[in-house]
Amino acid sequence: MVLKLYSLDTSPPVRAVYLTAEILGLQLERIHMSLMNEDQLRPEFVKLNPQHTVPTLDDDGKIIWDSHAIMIYLVTKYSKDRSLYPEDPFTRAVIHQKQHFDSGLAFPAFIRIVVSFRNR
Repeated sequence: MVLKLYSLDTSPPVRAVYLTAEILGLQLERIHMSLMNEDQLRPEFVKLNPQHTVPTLDDDGKIIWDSHAIMIYLVTKYSKDRSLYPEDPFTRAVIHQKQHFDSGLAFPAFIRIVVSFRNR
């Protein structure tokens, strides 16, 4: 079983999925997406992911995008135990809180900084 991951190596969310797969001992078929060449806008990719974002996971025809959703899916489906994603609701809430910190605060701030330098 090989999981396909549509990815861009420089993307922090993609790298988080890489690390999760590595911890779980999973093999990923990495399908490089060139955003500069607009690979994410190709009809065959948009059919998989209408948000045309990376990472996007294909697990035997089951398509998931968003790094947080992918990591939770991989840990829930493939982990040998529950140490990475315990059953306790509070512990899971803390995991979600930390996962969403980057998308809610850190990443938007990073983008603002990058755009401000680009506009100089």
